Amino acid sequence: MHWLRAFLIWVVLAVPAAAQQQSTSVLIIDRERVFLETAFGQRLTQELTEMATQLQAENDAIVATLTEEERSLTQRRPEMTPEEFRAEAAAFDIKVQEVRRVRDAKTIDLQIANTDARAQFDTAVQGIIATIMIERGASLVLDERTAVLAVTAINVTDAAIARIDAELGDGS
Repeated sequence: MHWLRAFLIWVVLAVPAAAQQQSTSVLIIDRERVFLETAFGQRLTQELTEMATQLQAENDAIVATLTEEERSLTQRRPEMTPEEFRAEAAAFDIKVQEVRRVRDAKTIDLQIANTDARAQFDTAVQGIIATIMIERGASLVLDERTAVLAVTAINVTDAAIARIDAELGDGS
């Protein structure tokens, strides 16, 4: 039984690419490569990276400020009454909690921006990929990650990248 399966795999892989392309009803595309290698996807990635970098810089500055405030409170503790220290420590804790809430909200905003950018990209390129599908006589395009075994002739990733760059540029 194993030899039959091996023979069938060999036959599928040995059929000339031109013959496979003419009879193809399914195409494969690497959606991640299309996003990462097109000018449009690269622009969106750059924008998202800049947003993440800015958020990280803000976080680093806030952490430095809070660390300094905590250090100052710790250094002043011997000069304070227990009540004064508890009051300042409680105020500091409230401040830290509020900062954490705001930072978490900004992180969620960044995640939403990432999801929205991918959705915007997918919507913009869908028609181009559909055109490639129709031109190749296919009735279905699958993401490469869902295919278990495929011949390279049905992978249209390079064609999609070239067409998206030609038609959409960086998408701005």
